[in-house]
Amino acid sequence: MNRIDRLVAILIHLQGRRVTRAEDIADEFATSIRTVYRDIAALAEAGVPIVGEAGVGYSIVRGYHLPPVHFTTEEATALITANLLIDRFADKSLMSPMGSALAKIRAVLPPDHQDHIARLESRMSLPTSPRPTRSASLFLIQKALAERTVLRISYRGAGKAESFPREVEPMGLTYYGDRWHLIGWCRMRQDYRDFRTDRIHELAAVAERFEPRTNFNLDEFLAGYDRPRAMVKATIRVDPVTAERVRKEAPFKIIKEERTENHVVFLIESGNWDWYMGWFLSFGSRVSVVEPETFRMRLFEVAQATASHHSAPVVGT
Repeated sequence: MNRIDRLVAILIHLQGRRVTRAEDIADEFATSIRTVYRDIAALAEAGVPIVGEAGVGYSIVRGYHLPPVHFTTEEATALITANLLIDRFADKSLMSPMGSALAKIRAVLPPDHQDHIARLESRMSLPTSPRPTRSASLFLIQKALAERTVLRISYRGAGKAESFPREVEPMGLTYYGDRWHLIGWCRMRQDYRDFRTDRIHELAAVAERFEPRTNFNLDEFLAGYDRPRAMVKATIRVDPVTAERVRKEAPFKIIKEERTENHVVFLIESGNWDWYMGWFLSFGSRVSVVEPETFRMRLFEVAQATASHHSAPVVGT
């Protein structure tokens, strides 16, 4: 990135935030603190009203705005891709605003860029898949996260027939296991909890703001959440075709893999193999547990119990 492009990018970066530290700007643009100081001085000399406060950071005087933004083809293409992903992975609360935003972006593109985007849209697609029948509004959750407002939810826990009311201080929103998850401080449990949004039956924002919990870090929470204390290594052997599925779907950590003439051997690690027995059994005879012996015998026991269950006649309805 040349200096002119970097100065414009820094200006956009500053305008999109209330206050930004020089260290954050340096990290964002992969440059030195000294270069940041020079760039900020250059912007100020060009007439941009930047205010700097020692120990706090830089900000732009309220009321100052950039001229209308013109999107490049690459930027518009990235947003088209994001719209496709939102349609697949988000809910209706975000789809309409995204469509509106794209319409505004399309309106400011030159005609040749509009044709480029139209051709791209007609040639991109994601396979459809069933959506959860119920899903809390991601927009309301995001709004509560940004404004630090309490959420009142009705939540049905795993295996529960009924939902129960909770008051939650939202801490974060994440996506894994093909579901969105609200991470929050549960006032009833007095602890951090992971709430699947498709199990939230009712959702409302309470007219109450909460103080930020400075000791909470979303990435650290997700890295350590429900982590088993003792991790156990195992070795499995599969054929090369099955190895592709293992790499793609593995719900455990793959430490190492080795290719032999006819097989692929994986060294894997987990804290509770019982969680994944059904997954291993779905491979049938295409997966062999090399070690440890305890894991192999446990898989054998579960396979026997499964076979007995399905061989017995079904009584009643």
